[in-house]
Parts: sequence; structure tokens; C-alpha cells
Amino acid sequence: MTTIYFVRHCEAEGNTKGILQGRSDCDISGNSAKQLELVSLRLRNVPFAAIYSSPLQRAFKTAQAINRYHGLEIIKNEGLVEIDMGDWEGRSWADIEAEGPEMLRVWNENPGDFQAPGGEAIAHVCERMWQTALEIAKANDGKTVCAVSHGCAIRSLLCRALGKPLSEMGEIPWCDNTAVTVIEFENGKANVVRMNDASHIPPELSVYRRPLKDGKVRMIKDVAP
Repeated sequence: MTTIYFVRHCEAEGNTKGILQGRSDCDISGNSAKQLELVSLRLRNVPFAAIYSSPLQRAFKTAQAINRYHGLEIIKNEGLVEIDMGDWEGRSWADIEAEGPEMLRVWNENPGDFQAPGGEAIAHVCERMWQTALEIAKANDGKTVCAVSHGCAIRSLLCRALGKPLSEMGEIPWCDNTAVTVIEFENGKANVVRMNDASHIPPELSVYRRPLKDGKVRMIKDVAP
């Protein structure tokens, strides 16, 4: 059995500005330094045999922070990269809603059928993440490893790991920045031990949970993947 700790990257420019990042290589920003300190402390005593990361810098810098207490070589893996949001990348939700309300409705209500114009289908992200997880598990049989990835990518993987069809992907909650998901893999099967746990991050450091200026709580649809 292999245990994989999937960690979402820390706050990045797209999260802070409320624009879609996707494959855009946005740098970290906002509360990232504090988030990285907290997640690195949380995971300091986990006996990682290897640390994998999406090649995008917001994920790789998160992996570097986690590695402070482990001293391992960080292995970049293209399979852990975020969904390609195509023509939507770098745009705000307000702009997208004005120009493509039907596809935005699919993203919010039936994400398993989503594919941005010129982008990657959720179905492909799900299969890509699943195969990547199985490959990492096979290469680290009997060990515990870390894999730093992205919000939509981890959500897609969880849908498959929980045995849900893509039509029920909307039931899978989004994870906060640096949230930890733990999945055990054995003989091609997955057991979700912990899902989207961001208990190390207080509300004031969270893009999702910190209050807006008007006192309201930021909605998931307003937070970029």
C-alpha cells in the first residue's frame, strides 16, 4: 500500500485577484508565506519518501516549503498540473459570466461535463490525475509520499477515488490553498483517508473563508482554480 498526501498549492496571484489561472504560471502572493509556514510545520513529521510537484511555480514553491523538514529531491510531474482553462485563463468570473453564462453554469452545476473554449475537458483531467496517482503509488509501494497539485486537479482525482461518476462531481467540495488530502492506494484501488483538510489555516489566511469588505463570505465560484 502507498499513502499519498495530495496538497494544493498556496495562495497565488490568480487566487488573490479572482482570475482563472489554469496552466498560467502565476507566482505565489497574498498570504502565501504564512500558509507555507503552517503547512510545512503540519507535515514536518510525516515520513515522506518522496515529494512530487506540478511543474507550475505556485505548486513547486509549495513543495519546496514542505521539503524544508525533509531534504528530498522534488520530482516535477506533468501529470499533476492544473486543468487547461483555454480562452478563459487570465479572465475574471464577471467577464466570463457576461460572455459565456451557459458554460459557466456547467462549471458550477455539472462540472463533469465542463470544457472551457480551447481548454481541457474535466473528464481528461480526472483520467490524467488518476493515472498519475497510480504511477506514483506503483513507484513507491509501501511508502508515504507527497504530491503537490491544484484545486481542480485534486477535486477531479477525488471524484474518481471516491467511486463517483463525473455526473456527481459537483458533490466534491473544493479545497482551500495548502489543504491536505490523504489517499491510500493498493492494487489499483483507492481509499480516501482525509479530504481537503485545511485546519492548519485560520480563516483570515484563507481565500475561501476570509470575509469580504462588505462582511459577506467569498463564494467558491469567485475563487479561481
